Amino acid sequence: MTRVALSCTCGTVAGHVTVAAPDAGNHVVCHCLDCRAAELYLSQPDPEPDGVTIWQTTPDCVRIEQGADRLAILRLSPKGLYRWHATCCGAPMVNTLRHPRLAFAGICAARLADRAPLGPVIGHAFMDKPGGGYRHTGFNRIGLRILQMMLRANLAGTWRDTPFFDAAGQPRPEITLIPRETRAGLARQ
Repeated sequence: MTRVALSCTCGTVAGHVTVAAPDAGNHVVCHCLDCRAAELYLSQPDPEPDGVTIWQTTPDCVRIEQGADRLAILRLSPKGLYRWHATCCGAPMVNTLRHPRLAFAGICAARLADRAPLGPVIGHAFMDKPGGGYRHTGFNRIGLRILQMMLRANLAGTWRDTPFFDAAGQPRPEITLIPRETRAGLARQ
């Protein structure tokens, strides 16, 4: 197991991610409009055309050791991902689903001190397809691993070990839902 330092850009929010092995999670790149819109909304550099690199794991592998009170949640739609970010510098940190039993944490790889323990990127999601639409690479492998991670976390009860939700299953900070018009404007940039 490797502990990889995790921090926002300015270092106010910091902790670590435990990486058991590269095949214990998914090292992926997302090219979706929502990932791009979130980065732009948080005043981060435009990820186009490279996408946003993410390490997909379970929340019990994440520890926030300082600055947890500086985490906030951004949502791009009422049913969208919880996009946890640092309020001090706007750095996107982690994406989670809206219920802790759905044990998923997509760590923004740019926030990790060392990407080597993650292994190679195994897939890309939402890449533009010539003529319109999207295509994915490695989708079946990635989806199966996510389901296996969630199932293991539920069977072992580790879904409860999360820095993001309280004992009642509620997210710790308030949630900001950006207006649809704002989101659409960001996607068109």
